Amino acid sequence: MQLEKRQLSLKNKTLFISCVVPVFNEEAVVEAFFTELQASLHTLTNHFEIIVVDDGSRDKTIEKILQLPSEYHIKLLGLSRNFGKENALTAGLEHSSGDVTIIMDSDFQHPIEVIPTFLKHWAEGYEMVYGVRVNRDDESSIKRNFANLFYWLMTKITKIDMPSNAGDFRLLDKKVVSSLNQFQERSRFMKGLYAWVGYKRIAVPFTVQERAAGSSSWGLGRLTELALTGITSFSDIPLRVWGLVGFFISFISLIYAIYFVTVTLIYGADLPGFPSIIVAVMFLGGIQLLSIGILGEYIARIFTEVKQRPKYLVEIKHGFEN
Repeated sequence: MQLEKRQLSLKNKTLFISCVVPVFNEEAVVEAFFTELQASLHTLTNHFEIIVVDDGSRDKTIEKILQLPSEYHIKLLGLSRNFGKENALTAGLEHSSGDVTIIMDSDFQHPIEVIPTFLKHWAEGYEMVYGVRVNRDDESSIKRNFANLFYWLMTKITKIDMPSNAGDFRLLDKKVVSSLNQFQERSRFMKGLYAWVGYKRIAVPFTVQERAAGSSSWGLGRLTELALTGITSFSDIPLRVWGLVGFFISFISLIYAIYFVTVTLIYGADLPGFPSIIVAVMFLGGIQLLSIGILGEYIARIFTEVKQRPKYLVEIKHGFEN
């Protein structure tokens, strides 16, 4: 019955679609992108909204958006500063009211023509339909290898099934959005949360298009920070690993102490081995600093959470009164 209802709403164009689009310094492309997006949505349904979340742009992105015609059904959330894409997506999802919500970027890298395929799979009973990149040839080898390593590591040390090369481009059923909105954590890793909530899902391969303008703000530093957030948010394995390393080193030290005492009792004291002492001290000091650093990452996350600050602050709210 539920499938019939979905298929009927899609066929009769009564399905209410929400599109969440985070933007940051995108003045060069927003007009063309939203013109094409609303034209595509209009062919699919008579009821839609486009929720634009401006993440503290410093150019004329907001001015360009406010100039768009009213028939585009634009709803704008202008955040008071740059809170990061994860929190911008959170703001959009918390203000979404559609039967389905589609998340995509405004730089044309997420192809608008894939949306009908998303909706087709939703009508077949899937609660989450996510896009998977066919390849990463447009990225540098360092960034590509880093991404592959990260997805492999997340698969090994977490209990969530996070597909490789799946980003934020996806369709979420209303029940999935409701589940995601229950999370109150401040340090957010949305790809992990998408996987954590579960539900019936299916992948749709797509080819990433060239950026219409500008360049990506996601450098290696920001990607590393996001990766650390993902690992510390969904796994305590790093803490356990260094506990095992400490146990192993202590065990080796005990064996060496027994050996040293035995040799001394049998053969007498030998000349001091200064090089070996220095190596041992530096090795153990490095292990201690590394383990303290890992522990510090988890403590920093706890520190952020206990302050209970808002995930974002909205400075401009336009179009939600209708």
